[in-house]
Amino acid sequence: MVANYIPNEVEKKWQEKWAETGLYRVTEDSPRPKYYALTMFPYTSGDLHIGHWYNNVPPDVQARFKRMQGYNVLHPMGFDAFGLNAENAAISRGIHPYTWTMQNIDSMRRQLKSIGAVYDWDREVITCQPDYYRWTQWFFLKLYEHDLAYRQKAPVNWCPSCQTVLANEQVIDGRCERCGTVVRREDREQWFFRITRYADELMQHEGIDWPERTKTMQRNWVGRSEGTEISFGLDHPGVEEKELGVFTTRPDTIFGVTFMVLAPEHPLVPRLTTAEKKAEVEDYVAKSREQTEIERLSTEKEKDGVFIGAYVTNRLNGRKVPIWIADYVLLGYGTGAVMGVPAHDERDFAFARKYGIPIPVVIAPEGWQGKELSEAYIEPGTMVNSDQFNGLPSEQGIEAVSGFLEEKGWGKRTVRYRLRDWLISRQRYWGAPIPMVYCDKCGIIPVREEDLPVLLPEDAEFKPTGESPLAQHEGFVNTTCPKCSSPARRETDTMDTFMCSSWYFLRYCSPHYDKAAFDPVKLKYWMPMDLYTGGAEHAVMHLFYARFFTKALRDMGLVDFGEPFTRLFNQGIIIREHQKMSKSRGNVINPDKYVAELGADTMRIYLMFLGPWEQGGDWSDSGINGASRWLKRIWDLVLEDYTPGPGTGGDEALTGLQRITHQTIRKATVDIERLRFNTMLAALMEYTNYLSKTKEAGNITQADWKEAIDTLLLLLAPTAPHITEELWERTGHDYSIHSQDWPEWDEALAKDEEITLVVQVNGKLRDRITVPVSISEEEALTLAFESQKVKAHIEGKEVVRRIYVPQKLVNIVVK
Repeated sequence: MVANYIPNEVEKKWQEKWAETGLYRVTEDSPRPKYYALTMFPYTSGDLHIGHWYNNVPPDVQARFKRMQGYNVLHPMGFDAFGLNAENAAISRGIHPYTWTMQNIDSMRRQLKSIGAVYDWDREVITCQPDYYRWTQWFFLKLYEHDLAYRQKAPVNWCPSCQTVLANEQVIDGRCERCGTVVRREDREQWFFRITRYADELMQHEGIDWPERTKTMQRNWVGRSEGTEISFGLDHPGVEEKELGVFTTRPDTIFGVTFMVLAPEHPLVPRLTTAEKKAEVEDYVAKSREQTEIERLSTEKEKDGVFIGAYVTNRLNGRKVPIWIADYVLLGYGTGAVMGVPAHDERDFAFARKYGIPIPVVIAPEGWQGKELSEAYIEPGTMVNSDQFNGLPSEQGIEAVSGFLEEKGWGKRTVRYRLRDWLISRQRYWGAPIPMVYCDKCGIIPVREEDLPVLLPEDAEFKPTGESPLAQHEGFVNTTCPKCSSPARRETDTMDTFMCSSWYFLRYCSPHYDKAAFDPVKLKYWMPMDLYTGGAEHAVMHLFYARFFTKALRDMGLVDFGEPFTRLFNQGIIIREHQKMSKSRGNVINPDKYVAELGADTMRIYLMFLGPWEQGGDWSDSGINGASRWLKRIWDLVLEDYTPGPGTGGDEALTGLQRITHQTIRKATVDIERLRFNTMLAALMEYTNYLSKTKEAGNITQADWKEAIDTLLLLLAPTAPHITEELWERTGHDYSIHSQDWPEWDEALAKDEEITLVVQVNGKLRDRITVPVSISEEEALTLAFESQKVKAHIEGKEVVRRIYVPQKLVNIVVK
């Protein structure tokens, strides 16, 4: 009688054994080749939900697979522990952010251990611990030392609810991504990183295997544009500047400029505005500042503006051009000024129509007869009304006009980027303090490296003042200047949490090293990373910042590589009842219940069998019960006695078993390498069915049966680590199955049995084709139509019928 399969007992037993024996402890002195695989670490927002399991289980399967293939695998885990969520949640609950965060980490760590993953917990990283953010602060100092960190006053996205600055990427549809509050624009002194210095390099992805979608998102975020900077003459009373520059990708339209638009916050606006326009302009500027950049740039928003009473001169034709302000122009993009060419820009056309501004055509469509345009013409054409450039194709006109402007000193070819520097200042407590000091004598001075970390005070008060709680803490603020020892003030802003996650993967290489952020010898051993997995939503934040960070460290001589992640894979998301899971919808699934009832191995199998990992899937309770039943079948199949029947050992039975065994090994190997876990599991299920039939037939020897069962367990081990470990032990093997070699297939044994397929046209034999015995009808018909002998008899004729007799013939009827 076979003992019942009780998942909880099995999983508890082996998780304890793995921890006790240090089975998954990783060192750098292994003779095996290294393999560093990492899943993006979770934010400490509370209990894990099923989406976390979906993120973490498949990479664990792949890591286990690589271990069995002979690699020294590093697959660590840690916690992204700073940030707004933790602080806001802690305030609402009346407890300290550190206490709330560490409680969450304890719970999440327990849940993560229940997965049964190969995490080496000795390498755990927690970003809110001083031994970690000491080095986050050290990296800030290095960036400052290399002129990659600077402070300046700038308009920022301000969330009045969270009372902090948000990066552009953290504003979604004009609202704070954290709390949903409408974001407004304010001017504040902020710290920035010069990520724009790496704009061109961040657009390049040579030598790395990344999804095309992610690469495209990053290139679009950089937004590189080649064009020409053109200066317009400026002569206004009381204004020293004698020219105003604009950037354009269409210098061929310069003769069609009929208005100029400045960003409302452009510094020239108050000085150029005439007295009679002052009140109207100031009112418009004030309203513009209440809108986010997303709102201002929305294509659905009607474009409006105000004439400020001043003019510039178009130097190519000498015409006066009125200056307007409009909120769709942003100071941070280009020069903060845009030339209005209404005949050849849709936005300018709408604006000119609204305010009665002339719309002269300077790029003519084919066949244009001089009539007024009913809509903007934005395609290539022929230059007209453009003086000496008349008759030039517009593509040539771009170069010709640019060259002329450069000769005259009125312009120059240049490159502009949509990307702006990374604003890292946050007016919150729960983050890594920026290690800078303000001294009345010496100015802005960095904290000495030996004085790091600058610790967060435990007794800060949390009040909605618009400043960091640190600003109200005298014990934190008041310090001495590192340079002259005079009384000084600390910087009270903390760093964007993306700073913490921009280097955490480096810390895993040597998490307890205290002489630097990482041990350079161990870092050289592990990096660059071989596989990084996580959501595609991180394309223009975490992944972008991590690449910038790595390139900056390379240029400082701290690392010898410029790309941190050799291969990137973006998984999909789990939905329920066709909706994304969220606490507000009440459809979040806590995995603990299912682990307690059905076991972690069942959860692992079900999640990977939902469909292609990159596409995600829809959760259903009925599906998970199917995974549970399959594991129970395997339990019984392995432990119930096998009895060879009469005529055991025939060549046909053994050949069939060998064929499907080696085909399954091949399929599982290739699919796990490609992260196609659902089709890998389908192959193992098919193999299980074959073994069940073989057991009923009893037509192979005991030794062959044992070998087949061992293969099944080895192939299943990465996916269901607990039950396979138990069955490995119960079938007489030494500990541990996870230290065994991954099976290898023999291509000759995996080869399908072949048959000769007869191909007829109108019932007459035209060809014979050798094909696998398992060929499908679709495959057979395709091969038949591709046959040169068949083509000679069907070309120019209508195919009226296709007849397929499985494993025998194809007959093509034509007339």
